[in-house]
Amino acid sequence: MIQRLVPHPLLSIMLTIVWLGLVNKFTLGNLVLGGFLGVVVPMMTGPYWPDRPTLRRPVVAIRYVLIVLMDIVVANVKVALMILFKRNDDFRSHWIIVPLELTSPEAISVLAGTITMTPGTVSAMLTADGSAILVHCLHTDDPDAEVTNIKRRYEQPLREVFE
Repeated sequence: MIQRLVPHPLLSIMLTIVWLGLVNKFTLGNLVLGGFLGVVVPMMTGPYWPDRPTLRRPVVAIRYVLIVLMDIVVANVKVALMILFKRNDDFRSHWIIVPLELTSPEAISVLAGTITMTPGTVSAMLTADGSAILVHCLHTDDPDAEVTNIKRRYEQPLREVFE
């Protein structure tokens, strides 16, 4: 009975928190509306997720989010300094191909989103078979190190969480 009412409990909680963040005011009415949306949206979309992913290691997921948030802040500062103090001729932009060990579509989507959210990098394309992702780096002296960094910092924890 509870599974039918709340098919994705973590998603319900997250939607409620996101709603409260969007309205930017904590009131009983906003909490009730957020809770309502947190229950109704997953209930309505549940049939479209027959093989929904499960978080196998929630602690690793929390650590991943913290790492990504820290990387976003650091990358913002680096990109701002580059834009302010580097000449255009000094930028070393590169397209890199990151081979993927991830097989879960959800994990690959999170990885692509993470790469794009981090200033200075953009995920541009996924191969048809999902075995690699094309990434543009605004500035890098060592493209191979960027590939290694993406695989170590982002892909490896996502494998632990989703697969």
